[in-house]
Amino acid sequence: MSTRTAVVTGASSGIGAATARRLAEAGYRVLLTARREDRIEALAAELTAAGHEALAYPLDVTDREAVDAFAASLDPHSPVHVLVNNAGGALGTDPVATGDPADWRAMYEVNVLGVLHVTQALLPALTASGDGTVVVLSSTAGLGTYEGGGGYVAAKHGAHAIATTLRLELCGDPVRVIEVAPGMVRTEEFSLTRFRGDEEKAAAVYAGVAEPLTAEDVADTVAWAVTRPPHVNIDLLVVRPRAQAANHKVHREPGA
Repeated sequence: MSTRTAVVTGASSGIGAATARRLAEAGYRVLLTARREDRIEALAAELTAAGHEALAYPLDVTDREAVDAFAASLDPHSPVHVLVNNAGGALGTDPVATGDPADWRAMYEVNVLGVLHVTQALLPALTASGDGTVVVLSSTAGLGTYEGGGGYVAAKHGAHAIATTLRLELCGDPVRVIEVAPGMVRTEEFSLTRFRGDEEKAAAVYAGVAEPLTAEDVADTVAWAVTRPPHVNIDLLVVRPRAQAANHKVHREPGA
């Protein structure tokens, strides 16, 4: 296929980095965005060395001025075909009664407003491509609730609402809106960040679970959805490990 361009947010690690690699393998020119410049520069170098097209753009998706500047910096003669809204994260597991409003605000800023900022900034280019795709990486937390997850659940419900509403509003325009909602995914940073660096608590999330999803599993799912024929829209794809039947129902091996 002719070279197509994909923007991936939160591409410095985990699902974002894996998705960038997978889309590059599928022939996309990938634009890597994240706050950690060293990480995305290294990934861009890795992909370039492998014969792919990749460029790194340091970006905080919660900074609207920076997002608008990023969008304005893109070559108008090189359309954007895919936006993967992956930047996000969770903070804490406090109940609603004692949750820190600062944590809730931070999660809302990145998981909801971050998606809004980048989508709004790139939507004109995605539409002008004649075949655009917006991907929202939400979570099964955006489809159900669980104790200790109030702030993250609320934020991911917000991301889910953006995807479903945008799909309605763009009906008739040449832009698909795809939502991928992963369940339990073991990456190097997600739970560690949620538990503020407590490695023991982070490891306990996956204790006894034989095979949680990996970042590569989710990246494969995203790439599959994005590479369907243009008339095919994968509205919502929920992907969990076999051991997880629901947010609150996980099989753990005895003794774990």
